[in-house]
Amino acid sequence: MVKVSTKLLTLNEFLKLPETKPASEYINGQIIQKPMPQGKHSKLQGKSVTVINNITEPKCIALALPELRCTFNGRSIIPDVSVFTWNRIPLDENGDIANTFTSYPDWTIEILSPDQNQTKVTNNILHCLNAGCEMAWLIDPDEKSVLAYPNSKQPIFCEEPEQLIPTPEFMGDFQLSIGELFSWLKPGNI
Repeated sequence: MVKVSTKLLTLNEFLKLPETKPASEYINGQIIQKPMPQGKHSKLQGKSVTVINNITEPKCIALALPELRCTFNGRSIIPDVSVFTWNRIPLDENGDIANTFTSYPDWTIEILSPDQNQTKVTNNILHCLNAGCEMAWLIDPDEKSVLAYPNSKQPIFCEEPEQLIPTPEFMGDFQLSIGELFSWLKPGNI
């Protein structure tokens, strides 16, 4: 069950609190704890990060990060996968990747967990899109479907195995079908 704090805090007060396990997000003055990821969620999350980074990182196009806290426009959220284009990755004074990300991801991927509220997840997706995120995915492992949200366009519901899931422009000619995505749930599938 997801814990929701009833005490309203400021964003700065929230950011000073110690991290929780599972992680908590700050939305509209409230602390909302994310559900603990389970098997299907973890497999899809890990494989998504690997596949995206294998395509984008060698060419310095983008970087996919799992469970990254993104604090922007009055919220502090933790998408399951946050993808930042290369020129938007924050760096510290040494030129290393920063610990703190204070902007929206260019592509946000959320994977529904069995007890997760789809409305709350969709609310975070819309928050990202309204800030400037290019693309969002809401993956439902139980339904084997994806709701793709291209910025400023109608969402696209993908459920047919051969159907290609829309991807952000920076992914170039990368294509992924519903069947390929959900084949990742089979142990040993590459």
